[in-house]
Formats: sequence, structure tokens, C-alpha cells
Amino acid sequence: MQVLDEAVWRERTAAHEARVDAATAAHLGRRRDHRKHPVEDFLFTYYSYKPAQLRRWHPGAGTALAGAAQAPHRDWRFYAVEGDRVSMDVAAFVSARGDTLRFVRDLLVRTAGRPARFGCFGLHEWAMVYRLDPSDVRHSGWPLRLGAAGTDAVVESHQVACSHFDAYRFFTPEAAPRNALRPTRDSQPDLEQPGCLHAGMDLYKWAHKLVPAVPSDLVMDCFELAWDIRSLDMRAAPYDLRELGYEPVRIETSEGKAQYAAEQRGFSARGQVLRERLVEAIDRVTSMESPLRAAT
Repeated sequence: MQVLDEAVWRERTAAHEARVDAATAAHLGRRRDHRKHPVEDFLFTYYSYKPAQLRRWHPGAGTALAGAAQAPHRDWRFYAVEGDRVSMDVAAFVSARGDTLRFVRDLLVRTAGRPARFGCFGLHEWAMVYRLDPSDVRHSGWPLRLGAAGTDAVVESHQVACSHFDAYRFFTPEAAPRNALRPTRDSQPDLEQPGCLHAGMDLYKWAHKLVPAVPSDLVMDCFELAWDIRSLDMRAAPYDLRELGYEPVRIETSEGKAQYAAEQRGFSARGQVLRERLVEAIDRVTSMESPLRAAT
């Protein structure tokens, strides 16, 4: 068990809070003013982790904080105080979240072990508006860059091959049969692959679901990857968001496809590193919990 002196953990707490404040300030400002952003609000609306939760600093399993009486962690769930130290209560966490630990580890390992595919070109966003009236699309306040007919034509002239269930489930009824795959929740561990933008964004979801076992620096690294991926996701989408500063990636052209695939490869490489770190964090928890279980 690593022990951090009070001065050290206070410094790390402050640094984390500043990092989160910088990442969430614009969203919180819009929320106060009742304004929406089709790109930057996604991580706060689609995922269930609130900015206030993200702002809490967690050292992760295997690290104790000296000066427990001064640490807010002493009152947080899945923490325990022993003497002057407070640390994650591994046994309690595994008892409550063991199934999630096992599912996430299996999903991450299996995803990381598959070849990455870079030929989807973000067509999932196009399939979500296929043959819809422009007033019915999710971001109806923003025009379709090619118009409704042009958008439909892009879908019809490409092979849609989305492997991610949480993207596929938003396809329009007319678009779903055009997908080469039929992802389901049950088949998720069998289909996810490391080139998928949504699988990369979801690393943030898996990280925050495993707090406090996962340290906050890793959660924020996953958040920042998801933020960057979301930008590409929407720059390659059929919406015209140039007014917001998002220059489109024109995936209907060969140049746009090449640009999309190049950025996708970079995100895939970053995601593979984070998957490895998440698996290591999970394994740290289970290795700490096993002796406790054997002793009881």
C-alpha cells in the first residue's frame, strides 16, 4: 500500500480539480444559461457522470492518504479509515461491483485483441438521420450539410458497417437493414474492435463506472480522449457545424475518407494504451481483494 502525505494528496487534489474545471467550465456556463452545444455537451449528457462527480479526486486502489481526519474521502462510499489513513475499501467495492469489474475487463481485453478496422468513415451518424424529415433529426437546429436528399444518397452509396451497439441502436428503421452487422447488447464483447470511435469514447464510461478503483488521472485521460473523438465524430457527421468552428471532414470524398481514417488510427492507438491501463487498474483491485476473501 502506497501512502501519500497530506501535502502530496492535497496538491494532487488541487491539480485534478483545476484540470476538471477547465474541461467543464463551458458546459456549466451553458447549462446555467439554458444553452446547448451539439458537440461539447455530449460527454455530460450521454454519459451519466456529472461534472461534480468528475471533480472528486480519487487516488485509486492501493493508495492510502495520511491525515484521514482532513480527507473528504473518509465520508465517501467505498472508502475506509484505519488509524490515520483512509483508502479504498476493496472488499466492499468488489462485493458491490464485482460483476462490472469482470464484464469490463473481459470487454476491454477482447476488444484490444482484435484487429482495428478503419473503413466505417463515421457513417453511423449519417444512418441516424437517414430518410428522416430534417425537423426530426437529433440536432435539428443545425442544417444537414448536403441536405436531406444528399445525406440519404451518401448512405445509399456506401456499405455501412457499424460494429458498436450503442451507435447502431440509434439508426433509423430504414437504415438498420443496410448495416453489414447486427450488433446487440449481448454480442458487444464479440464485436467491439479498437478502431471504433464509440468504443474509444466508451473508455471514459468504463473508467468512471469503476471509480474509486480507477485513479482520477486515468479517468481524465479517458475523458480527454472521448472529447477529442467526439470532435471528429461530429466533424464527419452530416451536420454543418462550421458556425461553431468545426470544419467538416467530407467523408463522401476520397480525401475526406483518408483524413477520417488517419485521425481514427491515432485515436485507436491512444485508446489501446488506455485499455491496458484500465485492465491494470482492475487487476490491481482483484489481486488486493483475493487475500481478503481467502482469509474470511
